[in-house]
Amino acid sequence: MSTTIPADLPLTDAEILRIREDFPILQTEVNGHPLVYLDSGATSQRPLAVLDAEREFATTLNSAVHRGAHTLAAEATEVFEDARGTLARFIGADDDEIVWTSNATEAINLVAYSLSNASIGRGGAAAARLRMGPGDEIVTTEMEHHANLIPWQELAARTGATLRVIPIDDDGALRLDEATINERTKLVAITHVSNVLGVINPVEQIIAAAHEVGALVLLDACQSAPHLPLDVRALDVDFAVLSGHKMLGPTGIGALYGRRELLEVMPPFLTGGSMITTVTTTEAEYLPPPQRFEAGTQRVSQAVALAAAIDYLTAVGMPRIADHEERLGRRLVDGLSAIDGVRVLGAGIDLPRVGLASFDIPGIHSHDVGQFLDDRGIAVRVGHHCAQPLHRRLGVTSSTRASTYLYSTEAEVDAVIEGVVATIEFFGVRS
Repeated sequence: MSTTIPADLPLTDAEILRIREDFPILQTEVNGHPLVYLDSGATSQRPLAVLDAEREFATTLNSAVHRGAHTLAAEATEVFEDARGTLARFIGADDDEIVWTSNATEAINLVAYSLSNASIGRGGAAAARLRMGPGDEIVTTEMEHHANLIPWQELAARTGATLRVIPIDDDGALRLDEATINERTKLVAITHVSNVLGVINPVEQIIAAAHEVGALVLLDACQSAPHLPLDVRALDVDFAVLSGHKMLGPTGIGALYGRRELLEVMPPFLTGGSMITTVTTTEAEYLPPPQRFEAGTQRVSQAVALAAAIDYLTAVGMPRIADHEERLGRRLVDGLSAIDGVRVLGAGIDLPRVGLASFDIPGIHSHDVGQFLDDRGIAVRVGHHCAQPLHRRLGVTSSTRASTYLYSTEAEVDAVIEGVVATIEFFGVRS
């Protein structure tokens, strides 16, 4: 994709077919059938532009960044930092507010362990507002991915703070009337888009409530940054995390956004080379952010490839992608809900959504559903999707998830709906 198209023009069928030509894997067959890839919520596919960008770096510029004085090192550093700027512009941040990580999980743990280090006195007086202890509270939700739950469980255990959870109702919607945010709250960690329900949460209300009592907010944007226009300034979040492999990029690259004034006072998480100014045998002084949080050899070619992915998404247009996926998501939910014997998790939630739906067929294990669909060349996700508390609250142990992206078609959505009908007929469990 080389030109940007007006944001108010929907993606046409012809454009989607042209987009699909950029993804070699979508032209393949699985089990003798054309691949229907509906697992982009786990890992998206990569266009040629992304594959080429990483290969070009490896074959023409490969070198250590921020270390050498030779030409290759200088040029590698320049493209590495250009990639940081590309991501910053994509989410409405400044360059020095973007910290490279291996993935969103590491980014969340970075914040959690930095707060933990602040809580034992690291960071000095400037980090006082980050410290937690008995009587302080961390708030998350019942629908979180484990990556945005377990680090806060561990932070509470290390500091003596209390972890509280915003519950969900029988459909899976957040019970904002029971948000449990109060004057003791120090941090609120919430998902922008549920990786199980596909709904876009009304995070603005939670962010406003958190800031009203002086709490910090971390936004899990793993399922929103690839699919929606994302502006961290407009949302007024303090931290946000994302993963490259969910937004057309490679694995092994993610990012943390943090407000500059917070990153400047946060003690580091990982320590070692490249993040220091002066080291003696007894102490060290650290670079300013973001380098303070980027110890060791960085993910240089992956960052370059992620920047290429962002350029690709920008050329297509994030508003157009969001519109396309909401239509696919509604088609998924409506089609699956109309099948006798299928329960779509979150189908009753009246909120905008991305192109994702998870469902349960009582009497058929999700693994059997996934295997039956795979025999037809349809790739979906099965299991608890790293969200056991949400599944437990909704009364199921696992579900089958179909998730779309900009390269997905209505025909593929219809294929999974037809496949579910065939699954039920094959196992003979129609109610």
